[in-house]
Amino acid sequence: MKAIAILIAYLIMNFVIAQPAISEDILIWNDSLQLPGTLKFIPGKMPQPLVIFIQGSGNPDRNGNQPSFNVHADYINQLGDALAAQDIAFFSYDKRNVTKANFKSISEHYIFSDIVSDAKAVINNLKDDNRFSSITIVGHSQGSLVGMLAIEDQVDKYVSLAGLSEAADNAFVRQISNQNEELGEIARQHADELKSTGDIKEMNILLVSLFGKANHEFLIDYFKYAPSEEIKKINIPILIINGTKDIQVPVDDAKALHASNPNSKLVLIDNMNHILKTIETEGSDLSSYYTPDYPISEELVTLLTEFVKE
Repeated sequence: MKAIAILIAYLIMNFVIAQPAISEDILIWNDSLQLPGTLKFIPGKMPQPLVIFIQGSGNPDRNGNQPSFNVHADYINQLGDALAAQDIAFFSYDKRNVTKANFKSISEHYIFSDIVSDAKAVINNLKDDNRFSSITIVGHSQGSLVGMLAIEDQVDKYVSLAGLSEAADNAFVRQISNQNEELGEIARQHADELKSTGDIKEMNILLVSLFGKANHEFLIDYFKYAPSEEIKKINIPILIINGTKDIQVPVDDAKALHASNPNSKLVLIDNMNHILKTIETEGSDLSSYYTPDYPISEELVTLLTEFVKE
């Protein structure tokens, strides 16, 4: 009988250890806007700390893919799986400009503050769920600023992941100037004109995709915020992470955010690029956007696990 009891205990223990994470689809509403998301967690191990992931600019979906641009990196999905394996629940959601049901609404009105409002709706929906022992916001790229503005008093910890330190217009000008100095000067003129007059009278054709009329309201609202100023207002634990292979947001941005709030912790991850992949060989950065085959940074997973659980 003793041997049978030991065998049963062994089988139960191994079942729990081997139990995979499950995915639960959750539809969150912000007024009439739909924000469908996926929660990953290991059942039977509740309560768990929860990470809410806020993705970057454009229209990446909850998994980190943008089919319209042939981006299939799957980096958010991979990060969620990795953290769930560490007994950390993970929620990511489609922004309002990803869900077709919202297209009519956003064609009539869509500004940067709407993304912040959506993030707040997500937090409010999950903050009282007794399956979670704490909430950590992980804001990636543009989502870093969104997270800063959304946390208020509802969140326990905050992570800036490849986040800009300066206002978006300055960042755009810098990035464009790195490719073409003359075009960067024109971008500066366009941004200044847009901020002062609300319009751009003579648009450079090479900058239409950024400064086109349809984007004016969004950009005017977006340009108002400087992340290096907003991060000063945060008084919960802060972790700032940037990859050394990130060519979209350089490590200087992470250093500037840290300088603005010295109570934060700064970590630079060798060989991690903007989409959180480990890049070992030259030329691999671009190709990592088009396939899920590149591994997510193991150091990133370790850092987040330690920060969330400490």
